[in-house]
Amino acid sequence: MRFFVIICFIILSACQQSESDLTRTIDMYNGDGDMVGTATLREASDGVEVKLKVEGLAPGFHGIHFHEFPVCEGPDFTSAGNHLNPEGKEHGLMHPDGSHLGDMPNVEADSSGGVDAELMVAGATLLDGKKSLLAGEGTSLIIHETADDGISQPAGNAGARVLCGELKKDPEAESEKSSESPTDPTETDKKEEE
Repeated sequence: MRFFVIICFIILSACQQSESDLTRTIDMYNGDGDMVGTATLREASDGVEVKLKVEGLAPGFHGIHFHEFPVCEGPDFTSAGNHLNPEGKEHGLMHPDGSHLGDMPNVEADSSGGVDAELMVAGATLLDGKKSLLAGEGTSLIIHETADDGISQPAGNAGARVLCGELKKDPEAESEKSSESPTDPTETDKKEEE
């Protein structure tokens, strides 16, 4: 009996996800390379919770999205690719055929340019799977210059990318430009149509 209990304990221990698999903190940087805050991500039952605390934005609303690659090369952060969209949907939380997995509600910077907000990336995960924010090499979190209108293609007319944080599958990996090419957001996913 003692042997059975020990084996069960070993199996249960191996099946447990480590805390680092369920929570990640990423540093957010502006185009000059200055760290301006953090985003803490936590696995939840209905998606990934994002606790965002940043400064240095213009007061008002700003679009925020997860992008394809964990690469934040300033000043424009185009190295991050397009919005994370593993299912080939249209952009925008208000679009009837949307939304991208990486789409989130706008955040509001206060009069000093600070944001302290909690968001949800519905349907996403930090674990393995098609909707993982850590698929491939990982993703990046981008905050835009202005508000996302929630429907315009391909990115909601949210303006320039002004803050970026890298969410790497392997947090110890060196920052390198991804060898993958960004997807074309104007093309539909042929597999989804079949």
